[in-house]
Amino acid sequence: QVQLVESGGGLVQAGGSLRLSCAASGIIFSSAGMAWYRQCPGEQRDLVATITSPGTTTYADSVKGRFTISRDNAKNTVYLQMNSLIPEDTAVYYCTTFWGRQYWGQGTQVTVSS
Repeated sequence: QVQLVESGGGLVQAGGSLRLSCAASGIIFSSAGMAWYRQCPGEQRDLVATITSPGTTTYADSVKGRFTISRDNAKNTVYLQMNSLIPEDTAVYYCTTFWGRQYWGQGTQVTVSS
């Protein structure tokens, strides 16, 4: 079965950095496009960044220049490097992929204090 397991969230001060990881299993990872979303309480889940199987990336305007999505196919892992964090980045961050259907991880909380 497909599993996505996020890690790396936590509490950080504004201006700080965090790196999120998402370990995937049950898919041919090197062939899968991956993405990160985030969700604040009571709000919709918003796209943060995507990476295709060849490695092409896209970003939401709100994180361009601060966040970097990358992948390590040898480790079946996708990363989200988050720099210059601001309080508005506080959310639960989810890893996702489409492999026959959409799969989501359990999410990891990121809290940025001012």
